[in-house]
Amino acid sequence: MNPAELKAVVEYMESERGVERELIIKAIESALQSATEKTDLEDDNLRLEINRKTFEIKAYRTLTDGSEIESTPPRLGRIAAQTAKQTIMQKVRIAEKARVFEEYRDRVGEIVTGSVTRFDRSDVIIDLDHAEAVMLSKERVPIEEYEIGERVRAYIVAVRERERGPEIILSRNHPDFVRRLFELEVSEIADGTMEIKGIAREAGHRSKVAVISHDDRVDPVGACVGMRGMRVKNIVRELSGEKIDIVRWSDDINTLITNALAPARLKHVEADETTQTVTVTVEPDQLSLAIGKRGQNARLTSKLTGWRVDIQKDEESMDFEERVAVAVTKLAAVEGIGDEFAEHLVFAGFLTLEGILAADQADLEAIDEISASQAQAIWRAAETAYVKEHGEIEDD
Repeated sequence: MNPAELKAVVEYMESERGVERELIIKAIESALQSATEKTDLEDDNLRLEINRKTFEIKAYRTLTDGSEIESTPPRLGRIAAQTAKQTIMQKVRIAEKARVFEEYRDRVGEIVTGSVTRFDRSDVIIDLDHAEAVMLSKERVPIEEYEIGERVRAYIVAVRERERGPEIILSRNHPDFVRRLFELEVSEIADGTMEIKGIAREAGHRSKVAVISHDDRVDPVGACVGMRGMRVKNIVRELSGEKIDIVRWSDDINTLITNALAPARLKHVEADETTQTVTVTVEPDQLSLAIGKRGQNARLTSKLTGWRVDIQKDEESMDFEERVAVAVTKLAAVEGIGDEFAEHLVFAGFLTLEGILAADQADLEAIDEISASQAQAIWRAAETAYVKEHGEIEDD
């Protein structure tokens, strides 16, 4: 390997692979040093050095007085040619892996852009310029398909050091991908004027983003939407049309639930701190809107707030059949009553736990389908459920 060839290798690795020139040269020197020590050269006590300007390879021998003289063996050029091609790439790859890990280890949480290079089953391999990343199948958006060469933006979930090299994990379905997009698009979030308090996401379909403003002059919802809706439209476009609900945050759970379920109109909201459940009552024509398609609106509201959300129709607006169905459903959910007895109890006039507890056991036994022992078990089940819900049974 002559100086010109060596220079070409170094410059290629520096420009195309992003490895520092000095790192490459030192790796080559180390490889050559190791190779010469394994040959039958007359003097194996040599120090090899590559001239940083001319790329000539020289060998120096240390004299007894500590000084060095050039002692380049005639065969050094052939040894270099044989060795360099086998070892230089290995040394450079090690240096390159270390560089990639150092560059990306502190970038977890950032959004990066790369090109799809290939697929490994359902995983997508993405080139990030001098680094390779993977978007695992579980990190993909279900409705999205990718093509070779396509430019893709994604969120760095993790950077792990592996024996084969650094592993950069990307995601497009992570909730924080939406968070970072809002931080990039909405300057008031980036500068701290506003804050994202929570995100609930079903990737590819819908997200709810709860925001609060720390400046009374800034409307958090309006700022996220942007002039003529351009800010949120840009984010929706990046998310392949995923719908985004921007929710005004409140520390009051009733208000937060009301905001999160909008545009559905709620008639009554009641929160139970003990069970972390919010019971929402709506008019019949608002039920499907509040619950959402396949329960998505209620489900995302629950994820966003951390509370269980129970949405039901206003019983005053129900017809007789609807009220019966609700009563049966509630009693059937009680352990010890279940589907087996709920319908018989309701049709006999026992619609609630209170109604069962107010009855004599003889009244329960009078129901044709219920025996004396079953009546006793039903009363005890109702008592246990009532105490669990209310704390104690009030005396008349």
